[in-house]
Amino acid sequence: NHPQRPGPRSALADILSQPAIWRGNRPVAGSSPSLPTGFPALDAELPGGGWPTAALIEILPQHEGIGELRILGYALSRLTAQGRFLVWIAPPYLPYAPALCSAGIDLARLILVKTRSPRETLWASEQALRSTACGAVLAWPQAANYAELRRLQIAAEGSPSVLAVLFRPLRVARETTPAPLRLALTTAHGELAVRVIKRRGSPLVNPILLSAVTSRRAQRPFAHHAVDRARFPSPAARIVPASVNAV
Repeated sequence: NHPQRPGPRSALADILSQPAIWRGNRPVAGSSPSLPTGFPALDAELPGGGWPTAALIEILPQHEGIGELRILGYALSRLTAQGRFLVWIAPPYLPYAPALCSAGIDLARLILVKTRSPRETLWASEQALRSTACGAVLAWPQAANYAELRRLQIAAEGSPSVLAVLFRPLRVARETTPAPLRLALTTAHGELAVRVIKRRGSPLVNPILLSAVTSRRAQRPFAHHAVDRARFPSPAARIVPASVNAV
């Protein structure tokens, strides 16, 4: 007896099951693990059911402090609970330690990197991603072109368990990006409105409204943005200056 060859339907199903294939009628799960956001409504609309790893994520807030760190709070707290480091590169303000603690983030696992130029910010971000020594890399580049973003996306792809997030202004929403996931943050009816501008798979027309105070399974409210205070009362986080001459 000759082995039965798969029919056309079976072959097509095998092809469409590959994570690199995007289908237009639903979100596509990635090949790398994802991290729950803590918001079931948001998880339901993200490919893989949460924040993807090994992929560049762009978050475009309408203004600083709208909640761009609050939606990451649950994932970041889980990473520090696992003993993993969080690297924040060129945040616009010093982090507000009480808000981070209330989100369950271990400050001893937070590393802040100061940079002197957009070029240094991008360089430090790429080095942090390529090192694979941390659980999350969060960066605030002042400017970045497509080629520079592509370098970061390639570096993120080589870090299968790292959460890679860029915070960019909302005005770049119409620009092309290699990032597989891009979210815009605004407000609506007193709540944070998350608009999925780009994801693997079908587009999302309506914004997702998130509670302004708590997320699922959060131990305490995370009502304050973590970089909205100018004073930093805890010395637990390490501040490391970046240098493009280091390598």
